[in-house]
Amino acid sequence: MDAISVIRAKRDRQELTGEQIDWVIDAYTRGAVADEQMSALAMAVYLNGMTRAEISRWTAAMIASGERMDFAALARPTADKHSTGGVGDKITLPLAPLVAACGAAVPQLSGRGLGHTGGTLDKLESVPGWRASLTNPEMMRVLDEVGSVICAAGDGLAPADKRLYALRDVTATVESLPLIASSIMSKKIAEGTGALVLDVKAGSGAFMKNVEDARELATAMVELGTDHGVRTVALLTDMNTPLGLTAGNALEVRESVEVLAGGGPADVVELTVALAREMLDAAGLPDADPAKALADGSAMDVWRRMVAAQGGDPDAELPRAREQHVVTAPASGVLTRLDAYAVGLSAWRLGAGRARKEDPVQAGAGIELHARPGDTVTAGAPLLTLHTDTPDAFGYAEAALEGAWDIAAPGTPHEPTPLILGRIG
Repeated sequence: MDAISVIRAKRDRQELTGEQIDWVIDAYTRGAVADEQMSALAMAVYLNGMTRAEISRWTAAMIASGERMDFAALARPTADKHSTGGVGDKITLPLAPLVAACGAAVPQLSGRGLGHTGGTLDKLESVPGWRASLTNPEMMRVLDEVGSVICAAGDGLAPADKRLYALRDVTATVESLPLIASSIMSKKIAEGTGALVLDVKAGSGAFMKNVEDARELATAMVELGTDHGVRTVALLTDMNTPLGLTAGNALEVRESVEVLAGGGPADVVELTVALAREMLDAAGLPDADPAKALADGSAMDVWRRMVAAQGGDPDAELPRAREQHVVTAPASGVLTRLDAYAVGLSAWRLGAGRARKEDPVQAGAGIELHARPGDTVTAGAPLLTLHTDTPDAFGYAEAALEGAWDIAAPGTPHEPTPLILGRIG
């Protein structure tokens, strides 16, 4: 077996054999296949695609490159959720404790933000003392005692994917649908959860800009989960408008706590409850009522215990940015559009996100929304508040918002886009 023959086969639009896939993933992980050779293969996959059988075997090979976790010792069924990323997407924060409050165990391995999309770990690290990195025994202890854990994935899970993702990032092959699907699912399947719910977003603030592409990706990931014995469903959700009323780290934690306290923005509550119902149903708990667990405070109790179990202080004051700048509405009327990508880019420029994975983020930076599409706004009234520790960033951040909204004449009817666009499973 050699790298050139594998590259040539995919270049010539042949279906790779299982043996070819197993060999090239293992050899690349060991360093026997050079980066430039794997780059050529990734580009061939990008241009020519993969069959379902190829994607499934590719994913299995990446899983086999590392460890696979096992939660069989837990007394509860396990369920996890993955979002393809968006602006203001703080759903994991209230969702994990909510599902745990309803009887499932939630081993939520999350990541950091990059570019205009926020990262769950960055948000939670704004809680004083909270730790993202846990050993496997620590993770099991928190799951056993609390029912939910949100932490970073260890280096042992799908190390082949970690190497390949870094390579794709610098070779213009990140957008390859087979490689996206296998990258996400190899880590989630290796994680060992019994059920998985995917939140696949479509719109300006999402990775997939239209519903058709999001549906194709969701279908591929559901098929991968099914092929590997994990009960998997996907919701297609809108990401043309930011979720909730905040985009940033500590800002989103505050909003998540409001949801757990029985309040919060309606769209965040709607999506949190919808995903919780899917997770509980997939875990074999279809009669559990997540709306009740939000209302009676049991989800908040799990949140506080989960934060404390990972070293955080649930009562501590969250960081606030030193500087604020208010962006006012230029006219009176009905806000009909607020672009998610522009808001995410602006929050990133304020310090809430990073350009490279090693860059720091500001805990208090971000954007607060004072209106959403469908709301009536008044000329000169606050539309957005920008938060940062570096006031020199205000001009740069405000430039990202140019053309980010539309305001129609007063009284103009507004038909909102549904938040949940479809379901695959």
